[in-house]
Amino acid sequence: MSAVEDRLAELGLTVPDVAMPVAAYLPAVRDGNLIFTSGQLPMVSGALVQTGKVGTGGGSVSPADAKKLAQTCALNAIAAVRALIGDLDKVTRVVKVVGFVASDPAFTGQPGVINGASELLGTAFGDAGVHARSAVGVAVLPLDAPVEVEITVSVQD
Repeated sequence: MSAVEDRLAELGLTVPDVAMPVAAYLPAVRDGNLIFTSGQLPMVSGALVQTGKVGTGGGSVSPADAKKLAQTCALNAIAAVRALIGDLDKVTRVVKVVGFVASDPAFTGQPGVINGASELLGTAFGDAGVHARSAVGVAVLPLDAPVEVEITVSVQD
């Protein structure tokens, strides 16, 4: 097990098997020393954990729940990286995180939601987990997912 996986285990988390694509794409691709993941949904054992729009109104996914879902997305992104390189200790830097939040029109807390992914990556990869980021509110995501996260990492040969 890698040091990254050890740090995640201290949080009670494990890197899952890579989530199977829901359309015509690969979970991640490598170009030189960079790995780009596809957008990862909050899937656990092949099923979405929760669906709907993020907001504060009744029937919405709460921002706190969405933050946890972003963490799940980040774990799935880590799994996609591990599937390509085997050893997560080969990651030298999390370069960029892009997070999408299916938002109620009045919701403006997308950065706080995507902190779920950013904080997990910082814990998992330490200083190498500090990254550039975008947090974007959107009308709808695939399968009515509340959150989607993609990452770009740099790896050593």
